[in-house]
Amino acid sequence: MTDDEIILEYLNNLRNVEGYSENTVLAYQNDLLEFKDFIKREQMAKNLLTLRNKNIAKNYVSYLAKTDIKETSIHRKISTLSSFYAYLLNEDLVKDNFFLNLELPKIPKRLPKVIKDDEIMMLFNVCDLNDKLGYRDYCILGCLYGCGLRVSELCSIEIKDIDFVERRIKIRGKGSKERYVIMYEELADALKHYISTYRLELLYLSLDYENRHLFINKNGTTLTRVGVRKILEKLVNKCGETYHISPHMLRHSFATALLNNGADLRIVQELLGHSSLSTTQIYTHVADETIRKSYEASFPRAKKKDK
Repeated sequence: MTDDEIILEYLNNLRNVEGYSENTVLAYQNDLLEFKDFIKREQMAKNLLTLRNKNIAKNYVSYLAKTDIKETSIHRKISTLSSFYAYLLNEDLVKDNFFLNLELPKIPKRLPKVIKDDEIMMLFNVCDLNDKLGYRDYCILGCLYGCGLRVSELCSIEIKDIDFVERRIKIRGKGSKERYVIMYEELADALKHYISTYRLELLYLSLDYENRHLFINKNGTTLTRVGVRKILEKLVNKCGETYHISPHMLRHSFATALLNNGADLRIVQELLGHSSLSTTQIYTHVADETIRKSYEASFPRAKKKDK
């Protein structure tokens, strides 16, 4: 079995058995092909199935550390290889997994970037509610910020996923895990209006009248992740601002706003679709910092005195 054949078999397993998204599968593929090229270039092994020396894994980590990629990317690449060789072990194609328990570069602790409340309001305010694309963009903002969605989750929403009676949306998250997010009343009303009016106008521009995705582009076809990022960039430009914004920053801002206003951490975990509470806990640091700044600006004894 060739390297390309075993990689293809593994990727198909991720798609069809593990239920990974196509974007995740593509990332795994890139990591595996990069490692395949490394061992071939360095002549460390004949192919992916004939690794015999555990130092190959250590050498690969050292090689990655000398490149310009971030520590998080190194961790992801090694995680990919560890999962790949665990699969090969299970299939009795190799005898060892040298990528387990490797010493990796430490990841610097970085707090999630959030958007200020007034900046978020500006984004909503520049949406032209009398224009079909402007109204769609208003609804997109509402879902990203008001529901804390990942951009891939936003793009995959279908009309049948929306329950207007219960004011909730069924979301297909990472690993095909499903959860429900809550719509605030104004968002629910806006989505109703969008679906019954402007979405129909956009759909009329497409030959795909059976398209059931909630958000579609100006050509009437399903909106992509790249398309959503371009929409956000356009809204920032309309505000006359130059700061960078991403869909994930709106998700971070959603989580932080909930915690700042007293939401329970486990509720935030459920709404974000995190499998581990520790993943959600990073937002408590952001919330704590916001509370500290508010305290120091408001409490008389905490205010800094002019020298």
